Amino acid sequence: MGTWKKTDWRNKQRVQMPDYLDQDALNAVEARLSSYPPLVFAGEARRLKEQLGAASRGEAFLLQGGDCAESFEEFSADGIRDTFKVMLQMAMVLTYGAKVPVVKVGRMAGQFAKPRSAPTETIDGVELPSFRGDIINELAFTPEARIPQPEKMLRAYTQAAATLNLVRAFSTGGYADVHQVHQWTLGFTNAPEAEKYRELAVRISDTLDFMKAAGVNQETAHTLQSVDFYTSHEALLLEYEEALCRLDSTSGKWLAGSGHMIWIGDRTRQPDGAHVEFCRGVQNPIGLKCGPTTTADDLKVLMNKLNPENEAGRLTLIARFGAGSVGEHLPRLIKAVKEEGANVLWTCDAMHGNTIKSSTGFKTRPFESVLREVKEFFAVHNAEGTIPGGVHFEMTGSDVTECTGGVRAVTDEDLSSRYHTACDPRLNASQSLELAFLVSEELTARRTALQAASGQ
Repeated sequence: MGTWKKTDWRNKQRVQMPDYLDQDALNAVEARLSSYPPLVFAGEARRLKEQLGAASRGEAFLLQGGDCAESFEEFSADGIRDTFKVMLQMAMVLTYGAKVPVVKVGRMAGQFAKPRSAPTETIDGVELPSFRGDIINELAFTPEARIPQPEKMLRAYTQAAATLNLVRAFSTGGYADVHQVHQWTLGFTNAPEAEKYRELAVRISDTLDFMKAAGVNQETAHTLQSVDFYTSHEALLLEYEEALCRLDSTSGKWLAGSGHMIWIGDRTRQPDGAHVEFCRGVQNPIGLKCGPTTTADDLKVLMNKLNPENEAGRLTLIARFGAGSVGEHLPRLIKAVKEEGANVLWTCDAMHGNTIKSSTGFKTRPFESVLREVKEFFAVHNAEGTIPGGVHFEMTGSDVTECTGGVRAVTDEDLSSRYHTACDPRLNASQSLELAFLVSEELTARRTALQAASGQ
C-alpha cells in the first residue's frame, strides 16, 4: 500500500459511474472540493475500526441504517432528527438483546449516488440515461435533467456537512439521553398493534445488563446522555471520493474524508476495478457487499486486497442474498473466510435481495421477507460457529409507505399514499423499530444458547 496514490483508480476499469460532458467544469469542481475541509477525521475512523473489531469478536453489534439515497429536495433537519431518533431506539432494543454495546452507523451525509441495473430507462417509448442519484443527475424524466452535472458534488458536500453538524449536536447535546430514548420506545409499544413488544420494552427500563453494556456507573454517568454515531455511504462516485481524500499527518495514511465508513457495492466489487483500487488505499473501515454471484475465489482476492494486514474491524462483509437463498450462498463464503484465516465482521443486508414489484405497480419489500433473511443469517452463523455481527437496513424515521407488512400492516394498496423514495423502498419508523425487537429476540436466543453450551 506504500506506493498507492489516490489517483490510481483512474487507470482501472470504471463501472456505474457517469461520463461528464464538460471536462473543464469537472476539473474545477474537483479542485474546489480538494480545498474544502474533510467531512470526517482520522481519529474518528480509527475509533470506529476498533468498535467494529469488537463486533467481529461478538463483543459489540453493528446497526447500520438510513436512506437508500439521500435527496436534495427532501433534505430537512426534521428528517435527519427522525432517522437519528429511530436508530437510537433500535440500538437500545438491540443492546438489550445482545447485552453488548451497539455500534451506530448511519447511511447518511454521503449516500447520494446509486448504482443502477441498466444505464438507461424507457418510458412511453422514450429512452434516457438512468437516474443515478442527486449528486450526479436529476430524477425528472427529461434529457436535460439526466445529464450528469459535476456542480452537484458541491451541493452534496454542503448537505453532508450540514447533516454531520446536526448529528454531532444530537449525539452530544442531550438529545440522545437514554431515558428519553426509552420513553419514545414505550410510546411505540403502547399502540394496540405493538402490545406484544410492551413487556420487553418495560424490562429494558430496569435491566442491569443493559446498564452495564451502556457503560453506566457513577463514574461514567455522562454516557447516559451521549452516543458515538458514525456516517457511511457507498463509495461510488470516485471523483468525489478522491477530492475529499486526505493524508493523515498522525499516521501517514490516507483517509477517505467523505465518511467514517465507505463500502463497495455488489456491482462494483471487481477485484481489478476502480472502486476496489480506491478503497484498498484508505485507512477507513471498508464494507464489501456480497451477493449471490460472489465467488469464493473472488472473495479471497478481495479480502487480501482490502485488508492485507488482516486488521480486525477493517473489513465488513455485508451479506445480501434474499430470503430463501442465504443457506445456499453464505456457508460457502464463510468457508472461504475460514480458509484464509481472515478477520472480518459479518453483517446482514436484508433489504437488497428482497425487492419485488407489488400488485399495484410499486417497487416494494415485504417486511416478512426482510425478517426471514435476518433469521436465516443468524441460523447459518449459529450452525457454522461464526459470529453474526450486525444488520444493515434501508430505513427512514418518516412515516412512509414503501415496504409492506409490519404491525401496522401496510398493504399493496397503501403504498401510493406516502411513497417518497427516489430509488429503493425503505422501512418506516414503526417497521424499523419492530424489526429491532425481532432481531433482539434472535440475539437473546443466541446468547442463551452460547451460555448453555459453555455451561454458564
